[in-house]
Amino acid sequence: MTKKLTLIATTAMGLEAIAADELRKLGYTDLQVENGKITFQGEPKDICRTALWLRTTERIKVKIGEFKATSFDALFEQTKALPWGDYLPANAEFPVSGKSIKSELYSVPDCQSIVKKAIVESLKNKYHIDWFTEDGPFFKIEVTLRKNIATILIDASGAMHKRGYRYLHGEAPLRETLAAALIYLTKWTPDRPFVDPFCGSGTLPIEAALIGQNIAPGFNREYISEDWPWIPKSDWDEARLEVEDLARYDQQLNILGSDIDHKMVELASHNAMEAGFGDLIKFKQMQAADFTTREEYGCMVGNPPYGERMSDIETIRKVCGQLGQIYKENPTWSFYFISSFAEFETCFGKKASKKRKLYNGRIRTDYYQYYGKRPPRQSEFEHNE
Repeated sequence: MTKKLTLIATTAMGLEAIAADELRKLGYTDLQVENGKITFQGEPKDICRTALWLRTTERIKVKIGEFKATSFDALFEQTKALPWGDYLPANAEFPVSGKSIKSELYSVPDCQSIVKKAIVESLKNKYHIDWFTEDGPFFKIEVTLRKNIATILIDASGAMHKRGYRYLHGEAPLRETLAAALIYLTKWTPDRPFVDPFCGSGTLPIEAALIGQNIAPGFNREYISEDWPWIPKSDWDEARLEVEDLARYDQQLNILGSDIDHKMVELASHNAMEAGFGDLIKFKQMQAADFTTREEYGCMVGNPPYGERMSDIETIRKVCGQLGQIYKENPTWSFYFISSFAEFETCFGKKASKKRKLYNGRIRTDYYQYYGKRPPRQSEFEHNE
């Protein structure tokens, strides 16, 4: 009998709707979308598919149980009552991490310790042994107490923004999951030029190439749940076969990343090579103001320097003004910039067609979207308006 699971895809604040749309495109329905997470039903094979395919999700977690707990006794007994033997083999390594928000049980170390002891007691009943070596498959248990409701989860994916290509990054990296979301929110299609004039370590151009060739973001990495005995190896094999079958490696792309810093350009080129796009993405040392093109209907997407990354406000104002000039000179192009700089639109010289609040790590930013003229014929791969 196939194990039925309640799965949770966690996201950064502001990306929930985009991640939910990704899940629907993968065929998942009946989604429960809340702040920072999407809950859905699945089977073990769905851990494999979602971990490999979701671009804007931070982690995939398995929900083991949820209950009210206002005392340590309640936390212990209800945790112990969960079917741990269905999930953890006798040799499982299972550290417990926790957090408590607005709850009577506010001591996180105590909560972690009690959950650990409760799981051990449950496993003793299952396996009829008193000592657990914890030298087998790894299960990262999480207990979250929020307003006295305890939720017990197992992390099935690890950090999904770690795609396996960015071994090196600059001082203010854009997380891969956010970069993918920024691209999804544009009008870019793989048959149109894509430019990032502040490419840093290359995250936006590389994520654009992955999207453009429909390559799953997890194709190049391993997952902690690959060693779990209740996920058959055949599930991972089938999921990876699907990834291979659906990739469009022959899709031509026109992607350029540039940066004023030659060290960043070298770094981005290295990361693109690691991702398998060494010959596909062009990188160039250049300041944003020097961008010129004869091509039409392209997309420029960028993370211009701002307060947290560069203290010289006058320089930031100047850069924003230069971007506004590029916009004026290329009426068929669409422009998208993520920035926490409050004066962005003023310095750019035009109000955005659309503005969306997003978080870059803990920094609150706005995503300024300037729509260019529509191409004469709409591509079938267009993401969204």
